[in-house]
Amino acid sequence: MIPKRFLTRTFVLGTAASMLLSMAWPAISQQEDQDVLKVIPENYKLLYENALVRVIEARVPPGAEEKPHRHMRGVSVCMTEYTVESRILPDGQWVRSDRKHGTVYWSESSLHILRNVGKTTSHTIRVELKH
Repeated sequence: MIPKRFLTRTFVLGTAASMLLSMAWPAISQQEDQDVLKVIPENYKLLYENALVRVIEARVPPGAEEKPHRHMRGVSVCMTEYTVESRILPDGQWVRSDRKHGTVYWSESSLHILRNVGKTTSHTIRVELKH
């Protein structure tokens, strides 16, 4: 016979795990729904993907303001000179970035908005880590 204390503990842990999973599922789904390739396909193109990374080409025209979207963490290489402003949601401040051709920078995953405030199209190649 299985001790009552073991059954109670198993039930409580199982219930807690189920509740956590049910709360996490919408967040996982929401992140996928905010993926930049789905939200702004007119500006982003998938160049390569495997189990470890995906490589994205981004072209944002001057004057464009993008919808809220998310990238995975990764490194970006600026292919042109451009000026953008970005804001991490929900309550970040607008940050201006003057990018030079050949600049390489790292960014963590975040939900954000970007606007091209310069006179040239921003052209960036981004390598995103999946894990």
